[in-house]
Amino acid sequence: MNTPTDAAQPRIGLSEKVGYGLGDMASNLYFQFFNLFLFYYYTDVFGLNPAAIGTMYLVANFWDAVNDPLMGAIADRVQTAKGKYRPFLLWFAIPYGLAGYAIFANPDFSEVGKLAYAYTTFIVFKMIYTAINVPYSALMGVITPDANDRMALSTFRFLGAFGGGFIVSLLVRPLVKLFGGDDEVLGFQLTMAVFGVASILMFLITYASTRERVKPQAEEKDMSVKEDLKLLCRNLPWLIMIGAAVCTLANVAVRGAVTIHYFKYYVGNSAEAVFSIGQSGTAFFLEFDATTIFMSTGMIAFIIGVAFTGIIGRTFGKRNALATLTLLNAATIIGFYFIPPEATATMYVVNLLANLLAGPTPALVWALYTDVADYGEWKFGRRATGLVFSAAMFAQKMGLTIGGAASGWLLAGFGFVANQDQTPEALMGIRIMFCIIPGALALLNGFILIFYPLSTRETEQMQSELEDRRKAAA
Repeated sequence: MNTPTDAAQPRIGLSEKVGYGLGDMASNLYFQFFNLFLFYYYTDVFGLNPAAIGTMYLVANFWDAVNDPLMGAIADRVQTAKGKYRPFLLWFAIPYGLAGYAIFANPDFSEVGKLAYAYTTFIVFKMIYTAINVPYSALMGVITPDANDRMALSTFRFLGAFGGGFIVSLLVRPLVKLFGGDDEVLGFQLTMAVFGVASILMFLITYASTRERVKPQAEEKDMSVKEDLKLLCRNLPWLIMIGAAVCTLANVAVRGAVTIHYFKYYVGNSAEAVFSIGQSGTAFFLEFDATTIFMSTGMIAFIIGVAFTGIIGRTFGKRNALATLTLLNAATIIGFYFIPPEATATMYVVNLLANLLAGPTPALVWALYTDVADYGEWKFGRRATGLVFSAAMFAQKMGLTIGGAASGWLLAGFGFVANQDQTPEALMGIRIMFCIIPGALALLNGFILIFYPLSTRETEQMQSELEDRRKAAA
């Protein structure tokens, strides 16, 4: 069991909430960069075969997913003067920034050499991402035991996450053009260098601005990783959330993999500037095309949705709100299939609605994970916060594994060939991957969430009992 260090529950200030949120902004400068642009970079810039990329995603993401529970177990067993989880942010901030940049170094190798380089850099980055993000996620569970403060932390976390996503969606294509002109290799390299430095600084700020207040009690006995995993597999709320997580991230992976392809090959004219900032020919001339506007306005809607997370969660309950929003979002994603390529304005509007509905869902999900950790402590007398969060990340990465691998194989199966006019079959395949498959996964996700067993009332009762136990043990 865990207990706060003070007799009264400590409340956290705005600076700590903002500092914690910057950690997920750092994560999403890379996560969204890779989700939206890496598959395109590998196919159209680095020149890899889509099927080979799919297999690489399968291998790398599976290995990465396996590492998550191990990393959680390691973090749970580390104890320093600075806490269990915060030190990992300090230790891995710089390796994180460097590893992300290395993916876009673009060495002049043979096709086989390029594929080997892609495997190596992608796997190394994934391992470092795990080493910093598993402790970062678990950190929310020990900053405060207060449910409302946790909801606030989760909200700030995803304001940071989608803020990072907005920066990526708005600036990557203009910066690639600014830094590289027609040389996308150079453009991607310099853009990633900027994002790498920013991510390092943000993780260091998160380390400096947060504190761990929920400390393990001396009488909580040590358990093996195997015993912790057995208890986790008996945690029904966790099992439900795991199924939902796989569906969510498979959805994200498939749709993200073909977003650039959807605009470049189906919508057409996606590289033409819709508007620009600055004067052409100067050092600070940024062009914003249809793809950039689509992605960045969608991220604005996400951020607006995140801002309403607390209100929605308190009004309808986290479980009910999450399931309903997910099902509504599924309907809007499927709706894209019926939009003709020339109706870009309609695409913008539907995308705004889809992202507005999806905005509150990640914060609700991570707030529910803290409840899952509470449930484990309440039911089995064992919290294992790091393992709960790392196992959740394992499930998410399994979703990325399935979705990423399927994206490459499907794109190759539909006959896609980079930088050429696509066949009707290939265009139909891109549309199916952008609309139908993600929508179906979102529908499945929503139905799974309906069976999540902890209502708001049950959660409050459970947390009240836990607080009584902690006070009695203090």
